[in-house]
Amino acid sequence: MIIRQLHASDRAVWQHLWRGYIEFYQATIPAPQDELTWRRLLDPEYELHGLIAEIDGVALGITHYSFQSSTWAPNNYCYLEDLFVDPSSRGQGVGRALIDAVQEIAIQAGSSRLYWNTDASNETARKLYDSYTTESGKVQYRIALTDTQ
Repeated sequence: MIIRQLHASDRAVWQHLWRGYIEFYQATIPAPQDELTWRRLLDPEYELHGLIAEIDGVALGITHYSFQSSTWAPNNYCYLEDLFVDPSSRGQGVGRALIDAVQEIAIQAGSSRLYWNTDASNETARKLYDSYTTESGKVQYRIALTDTQ
């Protein structure tokens, strides 16, 4: 398995996996947001990064992450925002490999924390996440400031 940064040539496979992720969460994101997210992932000046997992050139999963300053720590935090593995490839270590890759990037960046969120009902993913650490106990609140996510 190869875990690598996304390249411009990955657009079609990224789009397929990204849409699978959005559908999994039964969310609606307009196509222009897909384009904006893709441009941000490829923009070295924008603080959003993406990795892709592949075996024999076949894309199996993606993850997106970013860094943020912290008022609680001298070093940044790394936020693993999205993680999706193609349903036909689950249980093969793809999700773990993607998390491990982001964790290594965060260590190299000097981050003091790697964190992510998931739905409480996402039991399959939580089994994987629980193998890394215990759930934080935090409850997230959201105020929609626009009509988009």
